[in-house]
Amino acid sequence: MRLIVNGQQAFGRAALEAILEAGKDEVVGVYTAPDKEGRPADPIKECALEHGLPLFQPPNYKDPAVLDEMRSLNADLMVMAYMIIFVPEEARNIPSNGSICFHPSLLPLHRGPSSINWPIIWGSAKTGLSWFFPDDGLDEGDILLQREVEIGPEDTLGDVYFKKIFPLGVATTLEAIDLIRSGNPPHTAQDESRATYESWCRKKDVKIDWASPATDVYNMIRGANPQPGAWTTLNADEVQLYDSRRTEGGGDAPDAEPGEVVSVSEGGVTVQSGGGRILLKSVRPAGGGKVPAAEWASASGVSAGTKLGS
Repeated sequence: MRLIVNGQQAFGRAALEAILEAGKDEVVGVYTAPDKEGRPADPIKECALEHGLPLFQPPNYKDPAVLDEMRSLNADLMVMAYMIIFVPEEARNIPSNGSICFHPSLLPLHRGPSSINWPIIWGSAKTGLSWFFPDDGLDEGDILLQREVEIGPEDTLGDVYFKKIFPLGVATTLEAIDLIRSGNPPHTAQDESRATYESWCRKKDVKIDWASPATDVYNMIRGANPQPGAWTTLNADEVQLYDSRRTEGGGDAPDAEPGEVVSVSEGGVTVQSGGGRILLKSVRPAGGGKVPAAEWASASGVSAGTKLGS
């Protein structure tokens, strides 16, 4: 088939590379967002240039000239691999088989831009990915295929995306194209009664409340690792929290208050939370880089009895 690949960032590039390596289809055009001043070229743009593929970077998909240019490619399918620019129906329907789009959740759950953070933060044991036929709604449209992935009890955002969803998403790019090639692809309607939408997981959403249950604090830290980075304060200075573990602790400091440092060791900094304790293993103090929590404690004068978040 003649394909348009429309995407961005590392996933867009990896999907394009997988299509080219499979060699079943002809990529007649690569679309991505316009360049941003002062920033490096998008990885998918670099890949298109390396392979000598026609490259297009329109600011929108409503301009008649942009639509005419897309029509001239005579594409059979548009594969949308990590998108941030809205593509309206008129553009999506230009290829003879329309368009398919990737989303890193089990739609209709977790529609929206931070669809991996929130399941981890809320303690879910699984998530997944979907390839679907997009309509003009946000992450709406019939499902083409889905795959589940486990969220392990110690998995971070980075683990779930880069080790699980990313490679599976690249592999299913080819499966999705083959389903279209078959001539009778599945069209499973999304169950709107189960639909959820969550907006961006931003810094303001991941400030640690040490009075919360230890499980909730732990899930927030790992669900925001590496982005946007859960955080607390030490003497009004922000400290981002990364690798951590739940710990029951021993009999030390039985009357510790939420946010109080219980102990400092080579393994990290143990902090009291509601009904449990969190061992902080790596942090990023304001203005610095990511360091072991024990190193930060030594440099910042953190010891048993120090209060965080106040």
